[in-house]
Amino acid sequence: MSGSPLFNTFARLPLAFERGEGSWLITSDGERYLDFAAGIAVNSLGHGHPHLVAALVGQAGKLWHVSNLYRVPGQERLGERLVEATFADKVFFANSGAEALECAIKTARRYHYVKGSPNRYRIITFEGAFHGRTLATLAAGGQKKYLEGFGPVVEGFDQVPFDDIDAVEKTIGPDTAAILVEPIQGEGGVRRIPLASLRRLRSLCDKHGLLLIFDEVQTGVGRTGKFLACEWAGVRPDIVALAKGLGGGFPIGACLATEEAASGMTAGSHGTTFGGNPLAMAVGNAVLDVVLGEGFLEGVAQKGLALKQGLAAIADEFSDVIEDVRGEGLMLGLRCKPQNTVLQKALIEEKLLTAPAGDNVLRLLPPLTATEEDIQEALERIRRASSAVSAATRAAAS
Repeated sequence: MSGSPLFNTFARLPLAFERGEGSWLITSDGERYLDFAAGIAVNSLGHGHPHLVAALVGQAGKLWHVSNLYRVPGQERLGERLVEATFADKVFFANSGAEALECAIKTARRYHYVKGSPNRYRIITFEGAFHGRTLATLAAGGQKKYLEGFGPVVEGFDQVPFDDIDAVEKTIGPDTAAILVEPIQGEGGVRRIPLASLRRLRSLCDKHGLLLIFDEVQTGVGRTGKFLACEWAGVRPDIVALAKGLGGGFPIGACLATEEAASGMTAGSHGTTFGGNPLAMAVGNAVLDVVLGEGFLEGVAQKGLALKQGLAAIADEFSDVIEDVRGEGLMLGLRCKPQNTVLQKALIEEKLLTAPAGDNVLRLLPPLTATEEDIQEALERIRRASSAVSAATRAAAS
């Protein structure tokens, strides 16, 4: 064997971290990096949060796994709290966002099957979407670069241009089961579907007897300043997929649904071995203790506004580097004029971590617990990096 024993599926940065504290990651030699990627919107409460650590360590000394052959009290508690906090009546726990989306897709298809319309299995999706890496979720996302080389594309997905609701209406046919949409496309470049468009999608679903599925894997659990991003539009979904921030770094996925939408998901119709295990449920409940605490989501919205305003000022100063600031809450994107990796590299030089996305965007996804000081420090580092990129661009052009 030569080289790494790992699959060569990741273009990893030459960085490795030993520990974390709040919004900071620390290498083995003590270098500190301000983490505004947060494990791609996963570390919702930062690193080493004492309440999450206590929940995990406490549960680890009791019970790790029993399977879903038995009741899991922590699962029932987390399910009840998610129902209370959202539109949902029912919850299925999985281990990842892709699994949560698989459950959402199956739930929508099964709904129509038990209603006597097995032909209604097709789901309308949007260009630029990213719903996961399984064969079905890759087909739902429809991006050729991810589909290439994996054989026939899973049947049942009809894709329309981003935010083209007229195209959605024209695509609806007798075999359509649901519409699947990210309120804000994450991997697609922090592109927000207008609130009016989300309301139109709800109306179309009501008119045609379709289910409305929101992929809130990245936007959910407070990332935008609401528990679910669809709340900004005042839209009630039928099904929502959650993951990422729900576990604060521990793998959890969840499919939320109304009683009606989940009516076909009876015993034996779906399952999981690891999903809803006691460790994950202990951490998920600990995350909700914080995120659902008084004033927490309002604080996220306020910090997001401060960060966005600061970024807008930097974009005005360095319009040759940043041409657009987009997003909501603490899910923000910088659309770059040079290649986004150029600015990302300059930010790494400033020891600030970000996450690249499509549409030449860099994502800023800090922990929801980031302090005002963290945000001001990040803004100063972004300003210095933008200044360096701007100066290098001018020098190269002269």
